[in-house]
Amino acid sequence: MASPQEIQEALGRLDALTRELRVACPWDREQDARSIVPHTVEEAFELADAANAGDDAKQVDELGDVLFQVHFLSLLLEERGVASLADVAEACRQKLIRRHPHVYPDPDSAIAGPDGTVQASTAGEVLANWDEIKKSEAGRAPGIFGEVPENLPGTLYARKVQRRTASTGFDFDGVPLEAVAGELQELAEAVAQADGDVSPAGPVRDALFHEVGDVLFAAVNVARKLKVDPELALRAAADRFRGRIEAAEAQATAAGEEWASLTPDRQLQHYAQARLREHG
Repeated sequence: MASPQEIQEALGRLDALTRELRVACPWDREQDARSIVPHTVEEAFELADAANAGDDAKQVDELGDVLFQVHFLSLLLEERGVASLADVAEACRQKLIRRHPHVYPDPDSAIAGPDGTVQASTAGEVLANWDEIKKSEAGRAPGIFGEVPENLPGTLYARKVQRRTASTGFDFDGVPLEAVAGELQELAEAVAQADGDVSPAGPVRDALFHEVGDVLFAAVNVARKLKVDPELALRAAADRFRGRIEAAEAQATAAGEEWASLTPDRQLQHYAQARLREHG
C-alpha cells in the first residue's frame, strides 16, 4: 500500500506533466472545458465498464485517465484565475464532511435533531440525509428536480428523476415488478391497436412511443430498487447478445453458410447453439 508521501509525490508528478503538456503539446494547448468534457464523460464510461467487468488492471488504467481529466480541467480553471486543483480537492473534502453529519458531528447541519446530532444506521438513511442536505446548500437550483442534468444517458436520467422523487417519500415499498407487467400489457394493447401500422407519424405511432417509454421507465425503476445500475446492466446485456450473434455467425461460416443469407429459423438455430456453448 502506498504511503501518504508516495501518493502526494505521484499526484505532484502527474500535475507537473499536465502543466507541461498544456504548454508543449499543440493538441493540449487548443483545448478548453467544452472540448475536454466529452472526453471526460467517455473516460468515465470506460471506467464503469472496467469496474463492471471486475478487471482490476483495466480499472487502474481507466482511473488514471479520469484522474488526468480532473487535473486538466482544474488547470483550465487555474489559468482563468477561478480556482485550482487544491480548491477543487478542498471543496470536495468539505462537501463530504458536510454531507456525512452522522460521521462528522455538526450541530448546525440542516438535518440535525434537537440534540444536535444526525442518525443514519442504513445506506438508505444516508442517501435520504444526503438529499436533504443538498437542498439546503447555497446556490442549489430550487425544486425537487433542481440540477438534474438533462444530458444524462436516458436510463441514468430516468433513475435520477426517480431517486429525487423517492427522496420526497413518494416511492414503492418493494420492487415494482407488477408495474413493469402493467406497462407491458398496455404496450401489447397499443401494438394490437396499431395492427402493423408503424408509420413515422400520427397518433398510432405516438401511442407506441409513449408505451415503450413507460416500459423502459418502469424497468429502470425496478433496477433502482434492486440497486442495479441500469446503464451498465443494459450495456452488459447488449454485449452478451453481440457475443452470441458473433459466435452464431462464426458457426455459420464454419458450416459453409453465409449468416446474412440464412433463413430466420436457421439463424435462430445457430444462435441457440451459441447460447448453449456460452453456458457449457
